[in-house]
Amino acid sequence: MSVEGTWNLSVSTPIGRIKAVVELRERDGVLTGVARGAGEEVPLREITRDDRRLTWKQAIAQPMRLDLAFDVLVDGDTLTGTSRAGRLPASKVTGERRTVQGHQA
Repeated sequence: MSVEGTWNLSVSTPIGRIKAVVELRERDGVLTGVARGAGEEVPLREITRDDRRLTWKQAIAQPMRLDLAFDVLVDGDTLTGTSRAGRLPASKVTGERRTVQGHQA
């Protein structure tokens, strides 16, 4: 199962819902990605995949400077899981893969 594509994410945080777009690409078995949101674009780090489980880290500067760790399960074109910033409580993450004319992006 591929996790490649453009994903629309929604993160439910204590300060409100944050929307982001994550692009994942796989080349020669190596996953790379970037996240866009709040006017910034940041690279994804330490991306790992174990069957349906996908984890990565990313730094953000908006709305505050944080280092986030994501842990999600991919089910077809949807994902669910959590995002954690240091010692703060985990935030719920949901996402959908964008499709183009009925095909995966």
